[in-house]
Amino acid sequence: MLEKNNRKAWLYLLPAMLFLGAFMVYPLVDVFVYSFEEGYNFASQSFFGTGLYNYRYVLRDPYFMQAVKNTFILVIITVPLSTGIALLISLGLNSIKKLKELYQTVFFLPYVTNTLAVGLVFMILFKKTAYSDGLINLLINFFGGSSVDFIDGPYWAKMFVMCFYTIWVVMPFKILILTSALASVNEDYYKAAKVDGTAPFRIFTKITLPMISPMIFYLVITGFIGAFKAYSDVVAIFGTDLNAAGMNTIVGYVYDMLYGNSGGYPSFASAAALILFAIVLTITCINLLVSANSDNF
Repeated sequence: MLEKNNRKAWLYLLPAMLFLGAFMVYPLVDVFVYSFEEGYNFASQSFFGTGLYNYRYVLRDPYFMQAVKNTFILVIITVPLSTGIALLISLGLNSIKKLKELYQTVFFLPYVTNTLAVGLVFMILFKKTAYSDGLINLLINFFGGSSVDFIDGPYWAKMFVMCFYTIWVVMPFKILILTSALASVNEDYYKAAKVDGTAPFRIFTKITLPMISPMIFYLVITGFIGAFKAYSDVVAIFGTDLNAAGMNTIVGYVYDMLYGNSGGYPSFASAAALILFAIVLTITCINLLVSANSDNF
């Protein structure tokens, strides 16, 4: 009977396993093979050797190093900030009694809006044109500052727009998750703490934070993965020629090597993709170890 149930279980899993094998495992193995084939040609399906040349080329390519720099800055700034701000907003929403559902809906609306559309709005807000310096520059001028070209100007200004946009886009999902986590905390803990006269900050650090820490770690891990995969957001603001703008990302570099102006180099693209995979895997493992160690205390 048990063996019969096992066979049924494997039959139920078979479609999903075939799907994962065809669209995830096989492409990953294929990319791994491509990354070691030197001088691979799409047209002739040929290459002249195998080795680590593709990795050496990618790691010495200034465009790739700029993409790595941009991606890491984006990750380091946006993941902690977006998670922290989302936690503060969620705490505020959790304390609201009237119109709580309405405020939650308002905060969640950007998540269901097309990211390219939001990117175009951000570009209009920050971009200087022949007719206007943009709404943001008008505000800066109103408070006595000088206009800044956020789209075609200095690197720090462009990175500010990119980080601001990324935080704006990921915030609704994090607010939704954290609001749900806060709502699931047992009210009895808070009642007992209030009876003992515990200070609000101590209640937060000793009750709220430990109870929702699994969700926080989940958001941090998915935030790191999402930020490392950034590409369409950057294109929406700075256009398709990201190398010229100095704002390319690792995923953008991989795309350029396959289809962009410098395209037609699947071996280089595969090497860059596997380097990205190694970076994301390493950071995810570190986060999981930190999460596991925190649960032991």
